[in-house]
Amino acid sequence: MRPTPLYFALLGLPVAWASVTVHYQQPLGAPTSTGSAAASYTGAAAYDPTVLIAPPIPNPAPPSTFFQQLSSTPVPGLSIPQSGYFFGFSVEFSVITQVLGTNSTRLQVPFLNLLSNVASRGGSVRVRLGGNSQDYATLYPSLANGKIIQKQAQDTANPTATPEVLFTDDVLYMMANISALVNVDWYLGIPLNDTSNLRLGIAEASEAILAHRLIGIQVGNEVDQYASHQHRPPTYGPADYSNDFGIVDAGLRADPKVSVVDGKLIGPSLSGQWQPQDVWDVGFIPTHRQSLAALAMSFYPNNNCAKLHGGPNATNAVDPQAIFPSYLDHTAGQKIAATYLNSTALAQTFSLPFVMMETNSASCGGFPGVSNSFGSALWALDYGLQLAYSNFTTALLHVGGQGVYYNPFTPPPTNQSSFHSWSVGPIYYSVLAVAEALGTSNQSQIIDLQMNGANIYTPGYAIYDGGALARLALFNFVTDPTGASAYIASFGIGGGNTGQASATPAQVKVKYLLAPSVSTKDNITWAGQTFGAAFESDGRPTGTEQIHTVACNPDNTCNITVPAPGFALVFLADVSADAESYLAVQTFPTTGAVTKTQNTASINPTLLATSNGQAGANFMQAGTSLGRKKGKTAAAARFLPHLAVVVSISLGVVSVTWGTVI
Repeated sequence: MRPTPLYFALLGLPVAWASVTVHYQQPLGAPTSTGSAAASYTGAAAYDPTVLIAPPIPNPAPPSTFFQQLSSTPVPGLSIPQSGYFFGFSVEFSVITQVLGTNSTRLQVPFLNLLSNVASRGGSVRVRLGGNSQDYATLYPSLANGKIIQKQAQDTANPTATPEVLFTDDVLYMMANISALVNVDWYLGIPLNDTSNLRLGIAEASEAILAHRLIGIQVGNEVDQYASHQHRPPTYGPADYSNDFGIVDAGLRADPKVSVVDGKLIGPSLSGQWQPQDVWDVGFIPTHRQSLAALAMSFYPNNNCAKLHGGPNATNAVDPQAIFPSYLDHTAGQKIAATYLNSTALAQTFSLPFVMMETNSASCGGFPGVSNSFGSALWALDYGLQLAYSNFTTALLHVGGQGVYYNPFTPPPTNQSSFHSWSVGPIYYSVLAVAEALGTSNQSQIIDLQMNGANIYTPGYAIYDGGALARLALFNFVTDPTGASAYIASFGIGGGNTGQASATPAQVKVKYLLAPSVSTKDNITWAGQTFGAAFESDGRPTGTEQIHTVACNPDNTCNITVPAPGFALVFLADVSADAESYLAVQTFPTTGAVTKTQNTASINPTLLATSNGQAGANFMQAGTSLGRKKGKTAAAARFLPHLAVVVSISLGVVSVTWGTVI
């Protein structure tokens, strides 16, 4: 059996759960929904039960029936080819032991399942470990009591109260072990708080341990906020950042422990304080082109900082009810994407990917009743497809701790993990829908149809896959419990005045993303399946998948009903392969028996022989695979060829143990 990264877990590490401080954690509230105002809730934000009032039906209401003519062949204005991994996750570095696992030998089963759901639909999934805490993260040889991560005093100058983070390379082994089980690729970040004393350990170790699973390393996070957060002088500007980027680049090239710098670094990761053009104007791209893996931005359309962190501006906090409607029409995503169109075009001239490295509904944790509502799922889904149409190549939805509203998924507090399951947020459903809309071919091109007279409440997209029209994505942002605001989109493919022969199929298949209202927190389903309410999920959808078959009309048109509110993904071609291939997703159950009679399971060790994530690419001077040079890194000491890995699941974590090969 060829060794996988799961062989390289450090022997002797404690298997007990590590103790990790959760910043801003408060007592948990009841997971049931109420109509109470956000101010009346005092528990952790991740479980806030606040439900807002859905906006009224627009006046005038969108037309309830309309026709859309479609071309069977690619049309002008299509996006660049996109991949099903377009939507991924950005996990705040300081909470990784709650989300990923406690160490390389104890992985979170729900997290594996949640990633596997996405990878099965999009081919793979991309995850970034970073955020504000990455600029204060330092690699240590070891930490007390076997911890793999430890938080220091908070950075009080930063309004996000970012903790300083110490970590060991077992974090990287944990990432490699996850990639051995699920097809996951990773982004990391180099600390940029002090360019006089560069800390390049994360680059050295990640290259050796993750190998080709490392997509790129971010140089600085939200660098346009460094001055306002007192991390740089008030005069700090784009030229200064470009110089800092160059210092890191030169440091990596001079580091004998780093083999590859070309095509590995990512910047500038602006948050909106500077305009991208300001950075392009100082020659950032041509100056650093050889080292760049991608260009990146980080953006949130709003912020809840005044409410979350108080202070003199607390009285100016945003009212969630007032801002809720701004997320519930097509212009929400369009406005964000429009600010980057020149930059995505520029990226293409340099053959560089353009990544939204970190995004979500609002910074400083999002808004109660908005960021954790079905409306946020529709918003994120439309936003993601709009970014894909605008030639971004990846967008990563941020994941924080218990103190935020917007998480795609949230583990229970560690002291409740034995009796509480995970909570899956509404926007996680958006990730699944985008993955299925773009598929696994890496050849999907998308266009905004501006349908229904460009009505902002009923947008739609067409997806061409491999040069053929393959799928439609149809939205309805309106909430109407009477059903009167559901619309019927009628379409024909070819025929008519198109000059093409009719290509309308005899039938199509449809998956729906549904909830009773945009304000709903629970009762959300994707193709009839759900992850339940707070504390109810092990990362696997429950219920029977529902794929609706719609017969088309004798006049070569098809009628698709889209409920109010709701989203419909219409499969036009090869529907059996596209719409029905997710019933056998590789997931990791939490039932069965290994050493306990409840909440345990086993994974066949032969899975490891054929799993994804083998490390040690040919270009590596040293690595973790059999045959690599010895003595270059600590990884070699962790390779024990005479041992076999046995993986079990107990209380929601994968446990890696060792036994002699017979």
